[in-house]
Amino acid sequence: MRMVEGRAPIVHTKALTKAYGEHVALNALDLQIEAGATGLLGANGAGKSTFLKTLLGLIQVTSGEGSVLGHDIRTEGPSIRQRIGYMPEYEALDPRMDGIHQVRYAGELLGMNPVVAMQRAHQCLEYVGLGEQRYRQIDGYSTGMRQATKLACAIVHDPEMIIADEPSNGLDAAARDFMLQTLDTTVRNGHRSVLMASHLMDDVEQVCERIVLLHKGRLVAEGRIEDLKAIDREYEVHVWGAAEAMERGLLDRGLRVRRQGRVMRVADDRDDVPREVLEVAATTGSQVRRLHTYEASLEDLFIAIMERLGHDVKSSEDLLAGGAPR
Repeated sequence: MRMVEGRAPIVHTKALTKAYGEHVALNALDLQIEAGATGLLGANGAGKSTFLKTLLGLIQVTSGEGSVLGHDIRTEGPSIRQRIGYMPEYEALDPRMDGIHQVRYAGELLGMNPVVAMQRAHQCLEYVGLGEQRYRQIDGYSTGMRQATKLACAIVHDPEMIIADEPSNGLDAAARDFMLQTLDTTVRNGHRSVLMASHLMDDVEQVCERIVLLHKGRLVAEGRIEDLKAIDREYEVHVWGAAEAMERGLLDRGLRVRRQGRVMRVADDRDDVPREVLEVAATTGSQVRRLHTYEASLEDLFIAIMERLGHDVKSSEDLLAGGAPR
């Protein structure tokens, strides 16, 4: 199915709320997810798993509304699951089965004719790189092969949208790269949509054009990665000598500075920052070896957003590794 410009969002929620007693797991989420690839980010306990389960129609929301591919999440769960492929983070394979029959069985559970399901199983295992391993028993598969099998199960019925929960979890560099390339190919060449939950910023940036960032059940950022990066424009300054004095001089002028040794990143949030940097360098006797616009990464964006929420976060891993279990 080719994506059509201007079509309705594939996911839409309005004041979506889910509470477990006094604990609010999702707090009045208003969001729209467009066709394509979107990364779902957030700390442990941010509400990611609850959000995914509501999209799949597996749990009932407390209040608010939502739709997936035009289907109401409150009343049309089976219809949603017919059109979505779900690759869970948890172990979901039968170790006693071989790969081909595991994927065939996944298709049959979705209502596919057994003959068609078997044909699709062969195609999907070839697609995820397991064509030669399809008749091996799953308990002999490596972690990468198991993850690939879960992806094959998710796409066996040719869904319009794939939900991939930590798809590169536990993979070595080669397997991780192949998994991300496969998801990217599914979006770009297969014209399908992917909602990918991950704690690895590089993975999200490699596959996704947009992100949804949840924190304590609330939506704190949503949109195109490139557009969101604009909130954290900086200049990178490489200095030689008197770095501490240089940093103090910049701070005294009210500039926002992030320093790592002789490299400083100065926020581009007012007029003529380069001129001020050079003036401070001349005053302190520091040599500016390099001064250029710094292209922020998704990691930088994440840190900037969390700092603005009042959290002392050194890196995304610090935040994403902490908190209560999801």
